[in-house]
Amino acid sequence: MRPFGIMNPAVARKIRPARRIAGTISLPGDKSISHRYAMLAALAEGSSVFTNYSTGADCASTLACLRGLGVECSHRGTTVRIRGMGAAGLQAPQVPLDAGNSGTTIRLLSGILAGQPFVSAIRGDESLSNRPMQRIITPLRSMGASVDARDGQFPPLTIRGGRLHPIRYELPVASAQVKSCVLLAGLSAPGATQVLELLETRNHTEIALRRFGAKVHVDEREITVRGPSRLEACDLRIPSDLSSAVFFLAAALLLPGSDLRIEGVGLNPTRTAVLDVLRKMGAAVRIETQSDPGGEPVGSISVRGAGPLAGGEISGAATAGVIDEIPMLAVLGAVSESGLRIRDAGELRVKETDRIATVTSNLRRMGASIVEYETGMDIEGGCRLKGAELDSCGDHRIAMAFAVAGLAAEGESGLSGAEAASVSFPEFYDVLSTVARD
Repeated sequence: MRPFGIMNPAVARKIRPARRIAGTISLPGDKSISHRYAMLAALAEGSSVFTNYSTGADCASTLACLRGLGVECSHRGTTVRIRGMGAAGLQAPQVPLDAGNSGTTIRLLSGILAGQPFVSAIRGDESLSNRPMQRIITPLRSMGASVDARDGQFPPLTIRGGRLHPIRYELPVASAQVKSCVLLAGLSAPGATQVLELLETRNHTEIALRRFGAKVHVDEREITVRGPSRLEACDLRIPSDLSSAVFFLAAALLLPGSDLRIEGVGLNPTRTAVLDVLRKMGAAVRIETQSDPGGEPVGSISVRGAGPLAGGEISGAATAGVIDEIPMLAVLGAVSESGLRIRDAGELRVKETDRIATVTSNLRRMGASIVEYETGMDIEGGCRLKGAELDSCGDHRIAMAFAVAGLAAEGESGLSGAEAASVSFPEFYDVLSTVARD
């Protein structure tokens, strides 16, 4: 019997317990890298071709927005070809650009739009329309752009672009999206635009800018881009998404006797903190680095389910490094020996949903004991997860985390909003079914 029932969007997906996870798999391209390559290719001279481009709806939203700016984008399977327009070639959109559910699309593309000599509007779905944008509005206005927003901070945004000037900007919070927005705006500003990070965030933008020929300098946590920049098209293969791989690693760790290998995964050091957390919890995770194409390390990850995890604490800089993986780590914490303390995670309140609240609600339904704080959670260990009626609340990471939790539960679970996984990983349930053994 397959562990996942056939899904009608109006009906909860049924999740049945699995005995173990086993096999070798490859996963779709990294979402963060796909966004960045597509945007830079649109500004480059010539045509770029990307293989293993992300299949998620978020990255499709980026391509749709680029088409709205006059960029020719075509795709066949997971191969995407983008004909660059050059730094001054983008066209004013005839209708508002639609970022869908993608915070990366609206925040990064706003940086590019700020330097264009036209007015543009960009919006999103209901969830994105309630995510704050003040963090990018402030620096873009400091660079000379005019940015209007609903209630001063929410999408839709209206951006009156034009000639920008460089700034030196210290990030008030650890955010790769805000950093990237400012750096992309800096491509249009004559001189050196600098961003200072208090905590290191993922550096995919810096790597991609170099790969496309921009002048970028990194001195510890100070990143400088010099504009105006002329970008050159290039062909690249996008590594598989480590954040997506975490759900499969966790599934194997939840089920003793599991033996899983994931090939071609991006192993950028600014993304691998989650593997360090898993090791500290006692996970048997092995990494084999194979290559470093285009500046992004790639390799294989193997994991075995070998008994209870130890639990622990995630706080401070470590939290920033695993912020997207916390829903899945929270599930592991519930079944660990000593539980998991999560601190300094207030950013989770303003994701696709309030992830602290949704993780707390769903774990309690499965029998876990958890205390919720404004910026964290205390998750008691030793829980034997029970099948329950679960709800993704429209959040892709909540959907995938609790689909995995259902595999390790006693009894069948129902997952409402399971289709939200398509935002980043449409094939998630099919791939998980290939490695789940009953």
